[in-house]
Amino acid sequence: MKLAVVGGGSTYTPELIDGFARLREELPLTEITLIDPAADRVELVAGMARRMLARAGHRAAVTATTELRRGVEDAAAVLLQLRVGGQAARDVDETLPLRCGCVGQETTGAGGLAKALRTVPVVLELAEVIRERAPQAWIVDFTNPVGIVTRALLDAGHRAIGLCNVAIGFQRRFAARLGVDPSRITLGHVGLNHLTWERAVYLDGEDVLPRMLDQELADSLGLPLELITRLGVVPSYYLRYFYAHDQVVEEQRSKPSRAAEVAALEDELLRIYADPASDTKPAQLDKRGGAYYSEAAVALVASLASDRGDVQVVNTRNGGTLPFLPDDAVIEVPARISSAGALPLPVEPVEPLYRGLIANVSAYEELALEAALHGGRERVHDALLAHPLVGQLAVADELTTLLLEANGRYLPWV
Repeated sequence: MKLAVVGGGSTYTPELIDGFARLREELPLTEITLIDPAADRVELVAGMARRMLARAGHRAAVTATTELRRGVEDAAAVLLQLRVGGQAARDVDETLPLRCGCVGQETTGAGGLAKALRTVPVVLELAEVIRERAPQAWIVDFTNPVGIVTRALLDAGHRAIGLCNVAIGFQRRFAARLGVDPSRITLGHVGLNHLTWERAVYLDGEDVLPRMLDQELADSLGLPLELITRLGVVPSYYLRYFYAHDQVVEEQRSKPSRAAEVAALEDELLRIYADPASDTKPAQLDKRGGAYYSEAAVALVASLASDRGDVQVVNTRNGGTLPFLPDDAVIEVPARISSAGALPLPVEPVEPLYRGLIANVSAYEELALEAALHGGRERVHDALLAHPLVGQLAVADELTTLLLEANGRYLPWV
């Protein structure tokens, strides 16, 4: 089985390789192709990948290429993990909104919109090549903003599923705290990508969520324990941008951006990868982000390939699952995975406190996709005005001008 990784020159790729090596019985790969326009970098990462697989006794061949058509040829699955503009563009996404008093984040708010504007057209071009060269391949999207990118792919008729590591991260955290195997834990996970709540934590079918609601959890989320215990749910850490917006803005203004931190970490990782003696996942990679993504990716691709029919949390069409959203919206919920794709499981009615925010952000995502597909200052402005992290006319006016100026090189319509 061949798997291709678009954006294979990422410093994160060895995390994927580590998962493929550890879970080789679950996903018997024979070939892994890393695709990236940066020839030197993708070959360097491929060398590290080969050494890691060899150390693990995995016989899959690793190839590196800058040619998308050749790289995806006959692949059973293609993982998308690209970043248009690199860490430099991410730095702008995270710092520019702060000038207007808004949270600076690469996947939500104004920064998330800028990333969508740059990313959606590129992903759709890539997907057309995949459709031509590997028409039966599943596209697994880990490229942010996952919800918007996945909707763009599905609207264009591609075999696509979006993947995020938030749910599997919570599953592993709760399992560790309970001292049980993660397979015994399932989640009542509901919402949109990077806007989710855990309304239940099932251990062998018994809801043990109340046992998880303590100070340790609250501290990890950066939210008051009183809020979490009153709500009786576990918000994803991205909800802090909404629940503590002004506090987050002040914190972000007082320290370097995450992009600056990651850029420095990437330099260190690339030096490690260049060492011909390096053949294990470096400890520094744990600071890179995306924990457990490799395991989620292995599980998803294995189920799509072998028609397992198990349940995983993914980004897929709503199709009536959340009746307050359009059917063609993309949601993040548990779904049954088979060779036909993802079928969302029924969800208990969503409480108004969460339903309102989900509907608001889903409407923003619809407007953001229109702006990414068709361009235009007014479309960008509408999306910003609709987002609850912006939502004011004067702020949307200023941010529209700033975002278009900063991203003009990536947007031919500007």
